[in-house]
Amino acid sequence: MASDAVDYQGDAALLSRLSAAGVTLGLDAIRSLVAGVAGAPAGWRPDAWVDLIAPHADSALRGQLQALKQAVSQQVDGGFTEGPAPAERLAALREELSRRGLDGFIVPRTDAHQGEYVPPHDERLRWLTGFAGSAGTAIVLADRAAIFVDGRYTLQVRNEVDTALVEPVHLSDTSPAEWIAANLPAGTRLGYDPWLHSENAVDAFRRSAERAGCTMVAQPDNPLDAVWPDQPAPPIAPIVAHDLAYTGKPSDEKRAEIGAALQKDGCDAVVLTAPDSIAWLLNIRGGDVPRAPMPLSFAIAHGDGAVDLFVDPRKLAPGLGTHLGNGVSISSEAAFPAALGALKGKTVRVDAATTAAYVVDRLKDGDATVSRGEDPCALPKACKNTVEIAGTRAAHERDGAALTRFLAWFSEKAPTGMLRELEAADRLAEFRFGDSLIRDLSFDTISGSGPNGAIVHYRVSPRSDRKIGPGELFLVDSGAQYLDGTTDVTRTIAVGTPTAEMRDRFTRVLKGHIAIARVRFPVGTTGAQLDLLARQSLWQAGLDFDHGTGHGVGSYLSVHEGPHRISKAPSTVALQPGMIVSNEPGYYKTGAYGIRIENLVTVVPCKALAGSERVMLEFDTLTLAPIDRNLVEVALMDAGEIAWFDAYHARVRETLSPALQGAARSWLEAATRPIHQR
Repeated sequence: MASDAVDYQGDAALLSRLSAAGVTLGLDAIRSLVAGVAGAPAGWRPDAWVDLIAPHADSALRGQLQALKQAVSQQVDGGFTEGPAPAERLAALREELSRRGLDGFIVPRTDAHQGEYVPPHDERLRWLTGFAGSAGTAIVLADRAAIFVDGRYTLQVRNEVDTALVEPVHLSDTSPAEWIAANLPAGTRLGYDPWLHSENAVDAFRRSAERAGCTMVAQPDNPLDAVWPDQPAPPIAPIVAHDLAYTGKPSDEKRAEIGAALQKDGCDAVVLTAPDSIAWLLNIRGGDVPRAPMPLSFAIAHGDGAVDLFVDPRKLAPGLGTHLGNGVSISSEAAFPAALGALKGKTVRVDAATTAAYVVDRLKDGDATVSRGEDPCALPKACKNTVEIAGTRAAHERDGAALTRFLAWFSEKAPTGMLRELEAADRLAEFRFGDSLIRDLSFDTISGSGPNGAIVHYRVSPRSDRKIGPGELFLVDSGAQYLDGTTDVTRTIAVGTPTAEMRDRFTRVLKGHIAIARVRFPVGTTGAQLDLLARQSLWQAGLDFDHGTGHGVGSYLSVHEGPHRISKAPSTVALQPGMIVSNEPGYYKTGAYGIRIENLVTVVPCKALAGSERVMLEFDTLTLAPIDRNLVEVALMDAGEIAWFDAYHARVRETLSPALQGAARSWLEAATRPIHQR
C-alpha cells in the first residue's frame, strides 16, 4: 500500500494513470468521490476505497489517489476544535434563522438514521457547541441557548462547552420538550430539520410548543449547513458482503422471514432507516461512521421478501450486486423520497421512535396507511444464532488475550508514574490489532485516570491527557470489531495501594456485577426487572450510578444495540436466548476517580433445576479478563460471591493461558489466584 506521504503530482498525472488503468470517470467525479472518502473513517484498510474507482490500480495509481485524498482532507477539516466552539458560529446560525423568519432552531446530535454514531458531515452539534458526546440536543433561540445531556455527560459538557453561551441542562431535570413549554415566548417560530428527529420526538416538541403558543416549522434544508463553511462531505466507504461463515443465515432467508412477519401483521412493507438493520438483513457491512461497520442507506422491505435499497451507488464494492441477488433492487438515495410517495394505498410499517419524521410525512402525503410498530429486524438481529454466538465466543477469547497482555504491560509501566492516558490507549490498540480478524475498535477507548475516570464517557485527547499517578484508579473501557464478533469490556485498576474508600466502592460495584452474572429469571423477564440487582449494594451505602446497567451488543455491528437493555427505564422487551448484553455497574466520585466493571453476557436456557416449575433463563459470561483482586474488600463479600469470583478467574486462566507466553502468562497466573491467596 502506498504511503499517505506521497506527494500529489497533479491532475494531469492522475488522469494519465487513470486512463492507463481503463478508468473512464472524469476528474470532477473522482474529486467528489474522494471528498466523500475523506468524510468517512479511514478503516482497517485505508486504501480499500481505491477499488471503488480502479479495482486493478497499480501501486503508482493507488499512491496518487491516496495523495489526492490527503490534499482534500487538509482542505476540509470540518472546523472541529479542541475546546468550546467560537461564539461566531452561534451568531452566524442566529443570523441565518432570522433570514428564514425563525426565532429558534433545534440541533440534535443525530443524522437521518437516528443513530448514535454519525459521520463528520452530521456532527452539527459538535461544530456548533464543541460538545463531542454521543447523545445530546441543543435549542438555540435569538437571545439564549441550552444543551441537554444525560448523566453520562454532565461533567464532559461543562469541560467542552462555553457555558456562558450555552446553558447545560440535565435531562433528568428538564427534557427539551419541557424546556420549550417553559421558555419559549408566545408566537415563537421554532425550526427543526425533519430528517433529524423521529416522529415521536417531533410530536413531543409540537405539543410543548402549542402549550406555549408557539409554532414548530419544518425546514426543507438544515440552516446550520448553510453557515458551516468547511462541512465535510457525506461519507463514502466501500460496502462489502459479510460472509455466511459469520452471519449463519443467508440474506434471502432473512428477507423471507421479515416478509412473512409483515404479512402476518397486515403490512405490505416496512421502511428501514437504521443502518444496522439493513446491514443485518442484507448481510453487508460498510464503514461510513466511526467504529461501527455500517453503510448509511435506506431500504423498503416488502411482504414478498423483496427489498429496495437506496444508497450512494459509488459505495458498492465490485461484485456486491451478485451477493445481493435479484431480490434486492438498488437505487440512489435521491430516489428514496419518490419511492415513499409511490407506496400509495399500501400499509407501511414504520418505527415511530427511530424513523425520521420526514419519512412519515412523505408516506402520509402519498396516501399510504402508516402502521406504527417496532423495526421488524431489531428482535431477530438481537437474538444471535448459533454461528454468531460461536463467533463472538471466539472473538472474546482472542480479545481477552490481547487485553491481558495489555494489563500485564500496564502493571509494569503504570507504577513508574510516567505512563500517560493516550499512551495506554494506543498500546492497548496495538495489542488488539495483532489479530487478523480485527477491523476496527468498537468505540474510542476510554482511558481515564484519577478524576478523568469519573467522566463516564471520557474521551482522552492531547488536551486532556494526563499522567497516571500512583495511588490513583485507572478506568479503561474498550472493545474491538472483529469479523466474528464485537467486544466491549471495562476494567478498573489500582495503581499502587488503593484507599479503603476505593476498595469499598469497588467491591460494592463488584457485588452488583456478580448479582447480574448469577441471576436466574423466568421467561418473559425484562432487563428493567433485573436492574436493581446491580445497584442494591451501592444503595445500601447511599450510592448509585447515572447510566444503564447493560446495553445490547451486535455481531460485528453496533456496540450499542436494542431493543433490549438492563436499565431503570421501563422496558417491554423480554430477555431472550441469544441476546448479548453488557453487565456494567459503576460508581463515580467527581474530581477523584471512577469505577466500572463490564463483561458481556449472553442469555441462555437455565440448566436443569430440581423442582423448577417455570422455564428459566440465565446469563453466560462471554468476556474473559482478570478483575483487579487488589481492589476487592473480601469482608464485604459473601461465600457465593467469592465462589463466583474465583470460578470466573479460574475460567479466565484456563482459557487464556494457552494464548499467552512469558511475562504475560506469569502475570495472568498471579492475577487470577483465588481471592484469599493474597
